[in-house]
Amino acid sequence: MNRSSTISPATSRLLDRPIWSALTSGNASFAEGGSRALRYHPEVAPFAALLDETTASFEALASLMTVGGRAALVGPNALEPSGHFQIERQVPIMQMVLETPAAESIAAAPEHVTLGVADVADMMDLTGRTRPGPFASRTMEFGRYIGIRVDGALAAMAGERMRFDRFVEISAVCVDPAHRGRGYAALLMMRLARQIQLGGLTPFLHVLADNLSAITLYEKLGFRRRNTMHLTMLVRQ
Repeated sequence: MNRSSTISPATSRLLDRPIWSALTSGNASFAEGGSRALRYHPEVAPFAALLDETTASFEALASLMTVGGRAALVGPNALEPSGHFQIERQVPIMQMVLETPAAESIAAAPEHVTLGVADVADMMDLTGRTRPGPFASRTMEFGRYIGIRVDGALAAMAGERMRFDRFVEISAVCVDPAHRGRGYAALLMMRLARQIQLGGLTPFLHVLADNLSAITLYEKLGFRRRNTMHLTMLVRQ
């Protein structure tokens, strides 16, 4: 059932350009580039954004990269880059937003731990094996990351990534295959979402459009589908 949205047309334009919106506001401290193209430092994230889809903007992005470098762009349109780039991958993704109160945890749910610098090796190992999306050595600098450890090993994690306006993205949601089916992903997501909402902000996320099991889970948690976007991985030639 569709729910009414509190997202205005102006805010929708920000959500349609999440990387540009983040790099020019809430994540500006990570931004490299200028008025036509911006990117995160590669050790933070592979994402980049363009002012527009003109040749001048693609050339500005190319000037920020070395040959063979990769940049991931997200927007409502399938890109057709000019000159310096080859498309390595282009897939539809679903952008989802949580505009209702996050569900409370059940009493018997396990406690989570806050993850920090000392946990980076374990975080990279878990994301490397489960591939929830890009995760690099400095990705955790985006914000709060939490996890569940079982017998000392990191069994599940989730964290925050892009932020702009009143929105904070939930990302890096992953569970070790040996611990799936225990509700860890939902538990961590809802704990993050409640903290985001307590700050007066709105959680959102991105998921591959063909990952129907994840989309179904997120809808059960209260997220609604806002828009189908395109993730484009470019390689600098």
